[in-house]
Amino acid sequence: MNRKFPSEFLFSVIALAVAIVVVHATYVLHVRPVANAVLVTERARMAEDPNYVAERSMYVIVKDYEQEATIILMLWALAIMGYKARAQRRESQALDAELLKLPDGMKILPEDTREYSRQIEALPAETRTLLVPRALLAALARFGATRSVQDASTVAHGVCQSEAERLDSDLSMLRYIAWAIPAIGFIGTVRGIGDALSQAHKAVTGDISGVTEGLGVAFNSTLIALLLSILLMFLLQQLQQAQERHVLDTETWLDQRVIRNLQARA
Repeated sequence: MNRKFPSEFLFSVIALAVAIVVVHATYVLHVRPVANAVLVTERARMAEDPNYVAERSMYVIVKDYEQEATIILMLWALAIMGYKARAQRRESQALDAELLKLPDGMKILPEDTREYSRQIEALPAETRTLLVPRALLAALARFGATRSVQDASTVAHGVCQSEAERLDSDLSMLRYIAWAIPAIGFIGTVRGIGDALSQAHKAVTGDISGVTEGLGVAFNSTLIALLLSILLMFLLQQLQQAQERHVLDTETWLDQRVIRNLQARA
């Protein structure tokens, strides 16, 4: 099991670095130049026509640093979720592979557990770390040692419950990102309102551009952060449901295909 944690950590670090480089480069080279050009054009039109209503541009909405940070975090979270979804797919494939290749009606005696265990131990190392092989090995080992079907069932379900707790713990980083995205949006709200208040004295003389720009930062950062947070929470719930469903399916498979076929001689 421990072999896959360093690779997942390394993948997360690389994914974060790539997200930062790609998003920041996109902002510097495209988003902010276009947003500034749009703002200059809109101000010129408003100066020519006092009744002109400026159109909302997506470039202007996402141009600030808070929106950039939330997009980086969103891409990072999507990369982590993709990694976990791929791992979940491998788990599901192992469940469908019928590792024991046990014919229907065939019973497993305590003397046979070593033979079946060798079949699982002969699998590639990456496959042996999956939930189904680990639960099978634990159940067969306990049944061979104690000749108790109940003990084998308890051990198998214990492995599944431990896996469920581990999977839930592994989602802590994604939950933190889901919390951090709206928090960064609220930071943008505070910053924007602060900038607007610092320009309030100009509004007395009729120049409200500073106030409106500050309020734009406040509302735009909150808007983007909340939209991304809603999307991320939906995807996170789907991933968590898939993981929980897999653990339940594994327990059901163990009961129907393994535990019920264990037989201790009287």
